[in-house]
Amino acid sequence: MKKGDEERGSLLLFVSKRGNHVGCLERVLNLDGSYAWRTAGPAESASSAEIADFLARRTRFDEDCWAIELDIADAERFIAETTSAG
Repeated sequence: MKKGDEERGSLLLFVSKRGNHVGCLERVLNLDGSYAWRTAGPAESASSAEIADFLARRTRFDEDCWAIELDIADAERFIAETTSAG
C-alpha cells in the first residue's frame, strides 16, 4: 500500500479477509526496547475511503511509514495470535 524508508519508519499491517477490512496492526516499541504488535486504525468493515484517510493522516505524521495489506483466510485468528505473541 505504501513503501517507506528502508531503515526507519513505522510498520502498519492492514488485515483483510476476502477483500473486506478486518483490522490494522502497528508494530510499536515497548519501554523495555522490545517490539510488539498493537491494534490501530480503522475499525472492522471500514470503507476504502476510511482506510485511505487513516493512511494519509499517518503519512503526514510519519513520512517513512510502511503500509502492507494482507488478505488472510482466518484474519481474526491472525490478529489474535499476532497481538498476543508480541
